[in-house]
Amino acid sequence: MSASGSADLQADAHHPNWVWRGYRAFLRTVFVFWMDYRARGTDRLPESGALLISNHQSYLDPLLIGVPLKRPVSYLARHNLFRVPFIGWTLRNTYVMPIRREGGGTESIRESVRRMKQGFLVGIFPEGTRTASGELNDFKPGFIALARNAKLPIVPIGIAGAHRVMPRGTVFPRRGRVRVVFGEPLPPEEIAELGQRGRETEFVDAVRRRVQSCCDEASAWREQA
Repeated sequence: MSASGSADLQADAHHPNWVWRGYRAFLRTVFVFWMDYRARGTDRLPESGALLISNHQSYLDPLLIGVPLKRPVSYLARHNLFRVPFIGWTLRNTYVMPIRREGGGTESIRESVRRMKQGFLVGIFPEGTRTASGELNDFKPGFIALARNAKLPIVPIGIAGAHRVMPRGTVFPRRGRVRVVFGEPLPPEEIAELGQRGRETEFVDAVRRRVQSCCDEASAWREQA
């Protein structure tokens, strides 16, 4: 990317384009009406770039995380999707990052860190797959490399109810109730301490506990009349 392109991308981190703003406004309206959607804790997000780590209940999760925010969240998608008419245009204009399968994990780490350094939020789901039960599964340790390289805050997120609104095998969301909770960020100092070699298991467990706490809060909120 050119220097001017990098500057434009950095500006977009806090001033997203009209395409992203339009999708966000439309989806938020639909989610509130169809899913009684609510989110809280967004004021906890840092002004800098950050790594958002969430549980994974449905294909809707990236959207459920993004619609309450005024800043875009970047996710990774296969590069061949960017060649599909309209879909590719949408992905490019909503800050999704293309990743080549043959590039392996190194390319995805490099691109994700670059985005965060430019002020973007980058979202990942360390469970690696959607949960059918809604319970939080074990985390894969892949996010540790991202955290070590970015040296930026980690924000835990809990989603409740998405697995009922859009369970596996469904194409369209059902009526329901969804809650999302953004937790207190882990500061870079704590990440640097946990990110030391030999402490990988402790690091994964610490982040998972934070996400579990957000999930518990979201579930309790969802159950309230």
